Amino acid sequence: MSTTNSLDAPYDVEAGDRPPLALIAGPTASGKSDCAVALGQELERRGRRAVIVNADSAQVYADLTILSARPTTEEMGGIEHRLFGAWDGARSCSAADWARAARETIARIHAERAVPILVGGTGLYIRTLLDGIAPVPQIDPLVREEVRALPVEQAYTALRTEDPERAARLAPADAARIARALEVVRSTGRPIAHWQAMTGGGIGETVALYPAILLPERQQLYARCDLRFARMIERGALAEVEMLLARGLDPDLPVMRAIGVPELAGILAGSWPLGEAIARGSQATRNYAKRQYTWLRHQPPEDWARIEFQNFDIRHTSDILFHNFGLT
Repeated sequence: MSTTNSLDAPYDVEAGDRPPLALIAGPTASGKSDCAVALGQELERRGRRAVIVNADSAQVYADLTILSARPTTEEMGGIEHRLFGAWDGARSCSAADWARAARETIARIHAERAVPILVGGTGLYIRTLLDGIAPVPQIDPLVREEVRALPVEQAYTALRTEDPERAARLAPADAARIARALEVVRSTGRPIAHWQAMTGGGIGETVALYPAILLPERQQLYARCDLRFARMIERGALAEVEMLLARGLDPDLPVMRAIGVPELAGILAGSWPLGEAIARGSQATRNYAKRQYTWLRHQPPEDWARIEFQNFDIRHTSDILFHNFGLT
């Protein structure tokens, strides 16, 4: 909860004021990057320097300039951007890795008396930064390998025996969460709930948070997803994937599984033509947007502003955003 009524209000940390943190979240292709830039420009027009901080799990990778829709210099609109392309694709960026870097980046921005604007749609990143992370010890590689090799039905059956409380909260087909819970209990000897109860390190209580979630009408959003992927192809996404594949990276790395990489890699392998790759990539983008939309509608706190609209218009949407942040 904010300690002030406006994002551009002065604050004094020594007097107990919490420094401001704007958050613009939304599914892919919802226009959040444009809104973040518009907000930054408005703050700077009012005499407050702003810095945009990335909270998107694809835009962190240097190898994914086009396929992650990373803002170009022109699209940045003169506002400084940080944590975009900050990770080499050969190195996985976990939620904990990103949250640690984001926490340090936001602290530096506050020390510079600027306003950080966090923008992205990766719910796990945002939740980890604000709420903290469970201190789960490093998983034994052999345990992880054994668990990940199990069919989901077998893993779920094992979890019902070894961590029945967690199993009861998961769908039998939720392969990723089932595997995570099973590897934690087998590697550490304690259920994942034990570690989650020790969650710490979040910054949510140390900042004056100004959150807003962009939720376009679904069919309009899906149309924007299709258009976005088509434009990626026009901008050279296939060549970007070719360069990525030439690095010979582990196929299980997040950068290799990013939306668009497997689909376009299929062209280079001769598995399907460009038209099918575009159809597959567009569908994957829509599926991802749908998951983000559902999470962002229901999971964040109820007092986070939800901005719903039929057609994305940067001026109109920004006006609503400014009003929610007290910039009227």
